Amino acid sequence: MNYQILIADDEKEIRELFKLYLEKDGYKVLEASNGLEALDVLKENEIDLVVLDIMMPEMNGLNVLKKIRETNNIPVMMLSSKSADSDKILGLDLGADDYLTKPFNPLEAVARIHSNIRRFYSLGAKEKELPALTLRDLRLDTERCCLFQNDVEIELTSVEYRIILLLMENPGKVFTKQQIFSAGWQEEYMIDDNNVMVCISKLRTKLNDQEKHYIKTIRGLGYRMEAAK
Repeated sequence: MNYQILIADDEKEIRELFKLYLEKDGYKVLEASNGLEALDVLKENEIDLVVLDIMMPEMNGLNVLKKIRETNNIPVMMLSSKSADSDKILGLDLGADDYLTKPFNPLEAVARIHSNIRRFYSLGAKEKELPALTLRDLRLDTERCCLFQNDVEIELTSVEYRIILLLMENPGKVFTKQQIFSAGWQEEYMIDDNNVMVCISKLRTKLNDQEKHYIKTIRGLGYRMEAAK
């Protein structure tokens, strides 16, 4: 399959660099030079992954990401010259799947795109063989990769989906941060990485967990899914 990648960045040189490397690997590349143009491209085309610069005219990348996550859970990689942890956490908290800091190695950037494409789309093919999972008022449709609470769909990113799948497949089992990171990001866990904490917090908000108590923190060990309130 020829995946379509949207590169949204106001720097023409960055767009051309991505296009040069990605087209060599068989991807089709579409471009946008500002946030509003990126949304237009997404409306008119079947996009499989978005590389989204944070600092863009018309509409910044974080606001574009919010708009994308209202209707779509395709992989989104944020791109920024900012390297502060707070910027990374904000992007991940809004639903980004990965984060690149400028300046970047184009080979590493392409490798990350490969990785996100493989995780998201190979997962979808695999999960079609699994039945739907239910736990209390939650139902995880593993064919469509969708989560429902009392038949109301809850929008998830690809990472959030993999984590909730792990937890719902194993209610009552405690998973360490390392295990959850490996399942969600399918990469080796980095010491002191706070992505798991941010993602669990985001899931809890989406599930109204303060009232429902689905995901329990086991101090010093990790997290588990509660089969009963």
